[in-house]
Amino acid sequence: MIDVFLVPENTTVTAKGDSEPLDISGVSNPALLATLSVLKIVEQESIEILFYTSADGTTWEAKPFASLPQKFYPGEYPMLLDLSQTNGAKFVRAHWEVNRWGRGPATPSFEISLRVREIAAELLQETRSKAASRS
Repeated sequence: MIDVFLVPENTTVTAKGDSEPLDISGVSNPALLATLSVLKIVEQESIEILFYTSADGTTWEAKPFASLPQKFYPGEYPMLLDLSQTNGAKFVRAHWEVNRWGRGPATPSFEISLRVREIAAELLQETRSKAASRS
């Protein structure tokens, strides 16, 4: 079971960047839960997380397969990463874009972490069954 931090806890981010590649070739279920934790943020700035896949860990797809929209406030932001549509993907990495506007320093500053966990197939199936019964 995968349970790792693509961005370690209490990491200070001041510019765009990329996480280390995460080997997903051994996952038993093509669904991962990514949780962005924004611990500190200054007003008038934003952070956006994009997820890319690769077959070899060096050449990355041109377009992200998932993205977590811009965040402006502290908090925890979970996102389901469905890898079932990513043909031949063996690696995932996160890329972040940061933005700062308004008065004050021009350099953005965030304190974040990004955790990725594999979801048990049984839990995912149970969640899908509940969603289907509601519709």
